[in-house]
Amino acid sequence: MSTFWDHVAGLYDLFEWSNRKVNAAARARVGSLIPAGARVLDCAAGTGEFSLAAAKRAKSVLCTDQSEAMLDRARKKVQKRGLTNVGFASRDVTALPDPDGSFDAVIAGNVLHLLDAPEIAVRELWRVTAPGGRLILPTYLQGKTGAAYGSMIKIYQGVGFHYEHAFTPETYRMFLERLGLGPVTLEVISGGVPEGIGVLEKPARAV
Repeated sequence: MSTFWDHVAGLYDLFEWSNRKVNAAARARVGSLIPAGARVLDCAAGTGEFSLAAAKRAKSVLCTDQSEAMLDRARKKVQKRGLTNVGFASRDVTALPDPDGSFDAVIAGNVLHLLDAPEIAVRELWRVTAPGGRLILPTYLQGKTGAAYGSMIKIYQGVGFHYEHAFTPETYRMFLERLGLGPVTLEVISGGVPEGIGVLEKPARAV
């Protein structure tokens, strides 16, 4: 079934360019959070920017999305860069087929604010994060958006874009902490549409 994201896949990177300073800083920070040699899952990857950032340090990256058009864009980027450690698959972030603890680092970027029940997605992402692994959740903070970028978001809404949650740094941290999965760190990248990078560390198994 064709979706909004299939329709906008060809323009998505242009949309992202309008918030390029925040997005570039978020990519760099997420890339630095990937442990060397990690098995990485990137969910709701869109055109693959976080997957590309993760691939610099990872052993392998599985770049996933529900939109095949988005994944096609991501494949082209990976091929252009000659990367051999990035694979692709269709995934629903709320119902992953992967076994428990399959990945050393799991990323779900800029998707939680779009979901009716983002807590379901976070718990599922946590399930496939390995003991001693890291769950990385970069999320736009629309609740901190300035007037100019608020107008831009309204333009996006006019072509079918919709989000369920306008997080602020405070409400995003509270959301993650209420899940009771473990200590939460949150780093905020300020700019046009700010980004909150939430990180949860999964305890290693006792020896």
